[in-house]
Amino acid sequence: MQNPASVNPAVAAVQEPAVAAAAEVRAGRLVSVDFARGLVMVIMALDHVRDFTSSARFSPEDLNETSPAYFFTRWITHFCAPLFVLLAGMGAGFMRASRSPRELSIFLLTRGVWLIFIEQTVMSFGWSFVQPQGYALVLTTLSMIGFCMISMAAFIHLPRLPLLLLSLALIAGHNLLDGRLPMPEQGLPPLWYGLHEDIFTRVAGIPLVVVYPLIPWLAVMPLGYLLADLYKDPDETRRRALVWLGGGAIGLFLLLRLFNVYGDPEVWEAQQSFAMTLVSFFNLEKYPPSLLYLLMTLGPGLLLLAWSERLRGSVVDVINTFGRVPFAYYILHIYIAHLLALGLAQWQGFGWRAAAGGWWTFPEGYGLPLPMVYVIWLGVVALLYPFCRWLAAVKARRKDWWLSYL
Repeated sequence: MQNPASVNPAVAAVQEPAVAAAAEVRAGRLVSVDFARGLVMVIMALDHVRDFTSSARFSPEDLNETSPAYFFTRWITHFCAPLFVLLAGMGAGFMRASRSPRELSIFLLTRGVWLIFIEQTVMSFGWSFVQPQGYALVLTTLSMIGFCMISMAAFIHLPRLPLLLLSLALIAGHNLLDGRLPMPEQGLPPLWYGLHEDIFTRVAGIPLVVVYPLIPWLAVMPLGYLLADLYKDPDETRRRALVWLGGGAIGLFLLLRLFNVYGDPEVWEAQQSFAMTLVSFFNLEKYPPSLLYLLMTLGPGLLLLAWSERLRGSVVDVINTFGRVPFAYYILHIYIAHLLALGLAQWQGFGWRAAAGGWWTFPEGYGLPLPMVYVIWLGVVALLYPFCRWLAAVKARRKDWWLSYL
């Protein structure tokens, strides 16, 4: 039978975009997803450059010491981890078209182990150039994503509806545990306590620091995995669904937060100024991410995915480049920011060793005011671009298996 598209140009005009979109899904690469991931990486660098170069020796979330400028510099970076984990789940969902369930499980498992290994070696040194006294297992961003991928190796074998219900239950219900879990010294095993609360403890004699409790992060990645199914739908249908989902999440966040109903350990209160009242309103728990924290960040993230599908231009191309090589970008930006801190400490008269440890060890008086932090941030991003562009080009033209781990 003759292909109708070869006879009727109107049929071809309808079919060709659908075929192209399907090809993009099969390749696991969508421009809007690259843009969202790249924007996350660019914004994330602001948080870490602030850590290494700011003169502020207080937490931006501390209402007694912070200012709106410092708080919202930190707040904008809150979107990074939730959206990146969601996008990682979407990437796994796109891979279903080109890999068998067994192949996908093996990839997720090995990728997760790889991320944990890199954090405990390469990234551990990047955060603190000072050799620690003995070994400590510190579970932060990469380890959290690694454990999420390891769990996804099993989750992908669950039917869609049970996986969705389990994910929503963990995200919506985990705040019921706030303040109710017995401490490890009261009998709860440390590893169980560390699933929901940040903790410093010892396991088999090894110091364990859990910065990113896994619940509910383990539930965010499956949502992205399920969300990938929308990319099989026509463009307008998908965009409409993303807008409704994102707008619904934002609306639920505003409703719950406005009335201090549920979803975060801390309630907001009126402050001495309108700006500081906004700080209190948006000051939500990240460790672990509260329900309101995830609604506040994932809602706009879904709108970004819908909106960015139509974006074009040179700036978009640059951001897309970062989104295609997030792993290499992540590693390099920490090392560059830390090396800049050494130079800054030397220039300010403290000696470079004053900044060799983690940012939590920097001396009083070290660092720069916030406007200069922004300048350095843009410089770091610009410095990373040539390498990221080269690596993205290599990954685009070569299909070596090991490139998928970079």
